Amino acid sequence: MASDADRDAVRILLGREPQGAFEVVVRDGSGRPSVIANAPFLDDGRPMPTTYWLVDPELSSRIGTIEAAAGVKRAEAEVDPEELAEAHRRYGEARDATIAADHVGPRPSGGVGGTRRGVKCLHTHYANHLAGNNDPVGRWVEAELNRTDAEKTDAEKTDAGDAQQ
Repeated sequence: MASDADRDAVRILLGREPQGAFEVVVRDGSGRPSVIANAPFLDDGRPMPTTYWLVDPELSSRIGTIEAAAGVKRAEAEVDPEELAEAHRRYGEARDATIAADHVGPRPSGGVGGTRRGVKCLHTHYANHLAGNNDPVGRWVEAELNRTDAEKTDAEKTDAGDAQQ
């Protein structure tokens, strides 16, 4: 699935050896992996419910800041619950379609990041969104990132104006 170069890059980004097969599905402007798609099972056979994994450290940090500011609760309150349930259903169906029909044993379950309902992790929703899937929480995260970028730009303009006076 992943090239040797991508495995090396992801190993560095994760700070550990990847535990299963994956492919890079989104890259940043410099070509570095941003989002990987994991196989439904780890190398040791354990189920891997998180298909799309955000490996971009800057985005992960920025989303972590949103999570730390009650972002999971805010997203859950602001996103339409039926649209979220539909995103979980689609995610699970897409993952399950990659599992052999004759597979016997434990299987990954749930929707985005293994969640059956609600929001567990903004990172997994954003990764799902960046991978091109219809994820209302991922869109919400994108709006939050854009809002914080706009606030930062406004603050920088204000600081620059204050410095000129």
